Amino acid sequence: DQELSAETLRLIIDSYKNLVIERTGSPFPEEPIYQLFLSIEAVFRSWNNDRAFIYRNLNKIDHNLGTAVNIQSMVFGNMGNDCGTGVAFTRNPSTGENILYGEYLTNAQGEDVVAGIRTPQPIAKLESEMPEVYAQFAKTAHILEQHYKNVQDIEFTIEKGTLFILQTRNGKRTAQAGVKIAHDLAAEGLITKEEALLLIEPGQLDQLLHRQIDSKAKLNILATGLPASPGAASGIVVFDANHAEQLGKTGAKVLLVRTETTPDDIHGIIAAQGILTSRGGMTSHAAVVARGMGKPCVCGCEALK
Repeated sequence: DQELSAETLRLIIDSYKNLVIERTGSPFPEEPIYQLFLSIEAVFRSWNNDRAFIYRNLNKIDHNLGTAVNIQSMVFGNMGNDCGTGVAFTRNPSTGENILYGEYLTNAQGEDVVAGIRTPQPIAKLESEMPEVYAQFAKTAHILEQHYKNVQDIEFTIEKGTLFILQTRNGKRTAQAGVKIAHDLAAEGLITKEEALLLIEPGQLDQLLHRQIDSKAKLNILATGLPASPGAASGIVVFDANHAEQLGKTGAKVLLVRTETTPDDIHGIIAAQGILTSRGGMTSHAAVVARGMGKPCVCGCEALK
């Protein structure tokens, strides 16, 4: 996308505008305040889409809670090589190691990292590319973790060499990482032992016992990718989330294999034993969701077509 010329982008915009007329019967709104209210409405409507229902049922969240909208000014990570965007965890969500873990893309917008359309760079590389920005980010990440007393999953954008923190939330992690992080936070005096125990869900202890490949086995390796979520899985390769869900209901074991996953694939991810994507990194949608569910996931396996 970043390689498209201005002329090509204009053609794409025209195509989108025509699509809007075709589907809605009216032209794309040009009035900024009207666009803003339509965006707010879209967020509220998303509370009742299929994937939201599936997610709430999975996590036992009340369907009557409702949601909220946060409006903030836009920053741009795609204005040149002194710009970028990324997602980082204050600790490694796969192993629990106390080290900044994440990814970023130079000259890109936020969605490009999590959508898994491009395979990003590890966050450590930012230190050599933009040392001052990296130092500021590392300091901010530490402050956020100290404040929330939990691992933080932080989204950021760099616009013309200036760092912007877009959001932070408690980071999803594997069971192995969860136990180590809870222990370490208590050892560091950030939380009490009682609070550390409450950070671990009973279901996570079950995940600690999940399958692994025998270290003594002779392996015929077809391709390698990024180890987004640990474990071992086998099953029928399925390329479509709906098909994965159908087969899963019959008791068949399936592996969901996609170029990248989107939130709309959630039902297929739930049904799958493991997830494999040919694009995307360790903070892509597939990686984050699989880790939270304790399912093995390999991302960015670009050798596979």
